[in-house]
Amino acid sequence: MGMTGVSKSQVSRLCGEIDERVDAFLGRPLEGEWPYLWLDARYEKVREGGRIVSMAFCTAIAVNERGEREILGCEAGAAESGALWAGFLRSLVARGLSGVVLVTSDAHSGLREAIGS
Repeated sequence: MGMTGVSKSQVSRLCGEIDERVDAFLGRPLEGEWPYLWLDARYEKVREGGRIVSMAFCTAIAVNERGEREILGCEAGAAESGALWAGFLRSLVARGLSGVVLVTSDAHSGLREAIGS
């Protein structure tokens, strides 16, 4: 990628800056109405405790009242459980998600349970 001589401390500093930006994005207030919401999860391999494990990454994408599509948030967990989805959806509501009239998702039982609650 054209980079040479990057030290461990530079990489650590850059990763810290990226983490701050990602945290700000994932914690930003959700203003206005979001009538259309898409929910899904996919499994990715991640390194955890020196091992490679499969983790569920739950994602919420919505369309606001101006017709603009936006990623609202994402959450990682060991499995696509009802508890993971419920916590994720509650965090979106706490940030201001409102006005949802249609949720599109697959038929995963944990997700259906969380949407209902």
